[in-house]
Amino acid sequence: MPGTLSMVTSLNPGARPAPVAEAPPTEAPAIEIEQVNLWYGSKQALKDISMAIPKQRITAYIGPSGCGKTTLLRCLNRMNDLVDGVRMTGQIRIGGTDIYAPALDVTELRKRVGMVFQKSNPFPKSIFENVAYGPRILGARRRGDLEAIVERSLKAAALWDEVSGRLQESALGLSGGQQQRLCIARALAVEPDVLLMDEPCSALDPIATAKIEELMLRLKASYTIVIVTHNMQQAARVSDHTGFMLLGELVEFGVTKALFTTPKDPKTEAYITGRFG
Repeated sequence: MPGTLSMVTSLNPGARPAPVAEAPPTEAPAIEIEQVNLWYGSKQALKDISMAIPKQRITAYIGPSGCGKTTLLRCLNRMNDLVDGVRMTGQIRIGGTDIYAPALDVTELRKRVGMVFQKSNPFPKSIFENVAYGPRILGARRRGDLEAIVERSLKAAALWDEVSGRLQESALGLSGGQQQRLCIARALAVEPDVLLMDEPCSALDPIATAKIEELMLRLKASYTIVIVTHNMQQAARVSDHTGFMLLGELVEFGVTKALFTTPKDPKTEAYITGRFG
């Protein structure tokens, strides 16, 4: 199993050494990010980002608004491809596969790398059809197969007991927290390897937030999870590793407890102690 991430630096003459976090040599990392730079037109949003994300752990990106953390998250399933004027350099490998290789099937990538957005976005369909949507697109047709997938996914998202008797009702009738867990179930229905979560609790009340956090802690036994959060307390509660980003740079990346208690970079300490952000 992955253990503590070690901190190393890349030596770039004339530039500040960038922090790189490496997974232990005993197991290949789930995600490898190497010298990633990204521009929106002429504006550079990511600057020489490198890190290794271990399997079956929760990795959090924190930092002030506009620091690049959501942009980096969206690189992991090529969502930035949908934005005009985006240019990226560097490499990202998931399970050893270069996800920006020209021959890569992006639809297959997004099956392997599911995403849950900041605002819950259930389809205006039944609860059942929301979860069955992805498997249908991928070719599942038999009703019995779909029923098994829906039940399994809703159980994995800790929602089955609340909705099992009303699967044909509209998903829009669920509470905000239930809708977010439904979106998680929808992502899990296609059996991804990685689950990306962009501010998954920002629109939820404390009770719903606690349920989502408990769910994340259970899911990491089966999935590699990467989250973006403005909530440093949330990162401290649920993540195993945390990256602090500022102005498009990865300032520091390491074991969450160490980063919050003994940060190596003065900018990290200033942010987590509230002196800016």
